[in-house]
Amino acid sequence: MLKKLWPHARPYRGWIAAGVGCSAAEAIFELLIPLVMADIVNIGIENADQSFILQKGALMAGMAVISLCFGLGAAACSSVAGQGFGAGLRRAEYEHIQDFAFSNIEKFSTASLVTRLTNDVNNMQMTLMMGMRLLVRAPVMLVAALMLSIRLSRQLSNVFLVAIPLLVVVISLILTKASPLFRSLQEKTDALNLVVQENLTGIRVVKSFVREDYEQEKFAKRNHDLRDTSEKAFGVVVINMPIMMLIVYSTIIAVMWFGGKMVYAGTLPVGDLTAFFTYITQILISLMMVSMIFMMMTRSIACAKRIVEVLDEAPAITDDKAEGGASVEDGSIRFDHVSFKYDSNSPEWILKDVDLRIPSGATVGILGGTGSGKTTLVSLIPRLYETTEGTVSVGGRPVEAYTMEHLRDAVSMVLQKNTLFSGTIRENLLWGNPQATDEQIWAACRAACADEFLERMPDGLDTDLGQGGVNVSGGQKQRLCIARAILKQPKVLILDDSTSAVDTATDAKIRQAFADELKDTTKIIIAQRVTSIREADLILVMDAGRIVAKGTHDELMQTCDIYREVYQSQQEGVSIGG
Repeated sequence: MLKKLWPHARPYRGWIAAGVGCSAAEAIFELLIPLVMADIVNIGIENADQSFILQKGALMAGMAVISLCFGLGAAACSSVAGQGFGAGLRRAEYEHIQDFAFSNIEKFSTASLVTRLTNDVNNMQMTLMMGMRLLVRAPVMLVAALMLSIRLSRQLSNVFLVAIPLLVVVISLILTKASPLFRSLQEKTDALNLVVQENLTGIRVVKSFVREDYEQEKFAKRNHDLRDTSEKAFGVVVINMPIMMLIVYSTIIAVMWFGGKMVYAGTLPVGDLTAFFTYITQILISLMMVSMIFMMMTRSIACAKRIVEVLDEAPAITDDKAEGGASVEDGSIRFDHVSFKYDSNSPEWILKDVDLRIPSGATVGILGGTGSGKTTLVSLIPRLYETTEGTVSVGGRPVEAYTMEHLRDAVSMVLQKNTLFSGTIRENLLWGNPQATDEQIWAACRAACADEFLERMPDGLDTDLGQGGVNVSGGQKQRLCIARAILKQPKVLILDDSTSAVDTATDAKIRQAFADELKDTTKIIIAQRVTSIREADLILVMDAGRIVAKGTHDELMQTCDIYREVYQSQQEGVSIGG
């Protein structure tokens, strides 16, 4: 785990070294102050030597200022190193997630990945910041104070033979109990974030079904679970403090008892006893610091394991088989006996022995019921998923022969769930082609029939969409997504039921624009309306993961019962509606 995380801290090793040095120096100067104070009591006050007292007092003040400066330096260095480490780790995790296939993301869940990128990384950087100070300061103070206290009185130092083992046992027991609870705490945080994410993303559905009470109950349950787990985890941790204080004060009482007798007997100077009390406090505070950092580390280890799980996850789809700079020459597509299932251990096949050839520039319609495998079939073309059996080829080469960048640059896909990002319409459309001119943008908008509503907007292309495109309707959002896909000038354009929210007249205009302006582009249209694919060069009818029929509209009306029934039912619906 450390090997996986250290590269992200390595750029700040200079800051870490400087912070460690400052923390050690700060502790050393603090430890020297009680010795000077003992001299003041034993010599200056005993002999009523005012000049000696002032001289030693000035020395103590100077040492305190030096210690303060080292403390400030340690704080500054730890902040730079901690924040830099957190930023680097967060960037590495985010960039690795960008390489994930859909199957990798589904393994963790979106909410869990968000928690691992934010909450878990924050815990890691906080541990580094605190650890740089406490893990250096505490051991230095502990060892040095112990040595100096033994130097002052070996006999009185025997009290530590009881106190320190007790503290070690207590800390060990608490850490053993707290470790699994902190792992559970992070998992409960994932669960709560999932509820919040789903609720906010689907807030329109929640309100339309009047399910606010249900969602509140679900949130309350997850929130209650998180609270209970937090109480258990931190309840174990807070036990540490009263036990530590009990041992600390018991040790002080023991030193007062035995030390007082030694002072009375004349075997221990008063100043040395005063310094001894200071060292007791520093030793026990050091042990409390160690216990505190161990508590933080216990939680951080749980967070680190979750982060490393993400970093160690191998992307399901890679460019290992890519042939250098191979680019897609044309939009021809070949499915060579392709079968697919999402889980290799699942007995259920999503696609079964699909064998299909699509010539470049053709328009292909796909019709089928829910769960028939339509979306899965087209998702294999840009390699959003890998085939389980068989080969998918684009432009005469297997899709594995292209880098994902070259393949996906040549394939535009408008998914069922239309996604627009916060920002202006122009910024969203430029996803299709960052170098596109306004003329090209407007041409793509006209092809997608988006110009009709854009021209009515006061700010046109500079209209702000808000988060997720909340300022446009469902049909407008679909047309903007189609325009964005067209702007890529792809070899293959896939529309996955992407005109379901537009009227039939607009749908017809979009299809006509495809025929006129994208003649060399292979167009694959998944649709529920037969009218959307009626004029296609080839129509595929899918059922239970298989292509059960293919041909033109007229051919399928003669040979395919499923197609004919769908067409007739839709025509009857139109007649009734009319």
